Amino acid sequence: MNYITVSEFATDSFIEKRSEFIGYICPVSTNDEALNFINRIKSEHRKAKHNVYAYILRKDNISRYSDDGEPQGTAGMPVLEVLKKRGLTDVCVVVTRYFGGILLGGGGLVRAYSHAASLACDAAHIMDMRLCHRLKISADYGMYGKISYLLPAFDTITVSSDFGSDVTLEILVLSEKLEELRKELTEVTNGSVILTDEGELFEDFSSVKTL
Repeated sequence: MNYITVSEFATDSFIEKRSEFIGYICPVSTNDEALNFINRIKSEHRKAKHNVYAYILRKDNISRYSDDGEPQGTAGMPVLEVLKKRGLTDVCVVVTRYFGGILLGGGGLVRAYSHAASLACDAAHIMDMRLCHRLKISADYGMYGKISYLLPAFDTITVSSDFGSDVTLEILVLSEKLEELRKELTEVTNGSVILTDEGELFEDFSSVKTL
């Protein structure tokens, strides 16, 4: 159920034999969002020769692409393959081409569109979305050292810390590690810790080197 996507719009470009290729990437979660993004890029580049696109959605396992006038199989499919090889989903990539007057040939087009898509992906912040729980931990100050020492071993992310009359931490813990963490926290605090599960959700764990 875990998935990899991008956090926000990003773009990059390059020139190949006078043709400019501009790659755009954007997070999308529905077919309508993907089409709206494609149409937005097309409207911004009405004078471009081609606006090739590909997108992949988690919902209903949808993947679509368009060569937009380029020879069949030389544009949209290579862009889609870049997304698949990187394991990206809920994303849409549009590659705009301003034709420079020099034909690239089939192989040249495949390489150019693949490269433009890769540049767009490289420009984006990649998110490793993992199924996790938001867990509230409350304990007295005497237990804080033991708790803070334990948490990194479970690849947790600390969302907030409140040092009031007691210590209250809100953390994200991967769903598959939740029960083991509960057990360890209860043991190291001799049962004095108060744990409140605030629900399951997807969050970005790209900054955490999980085992």
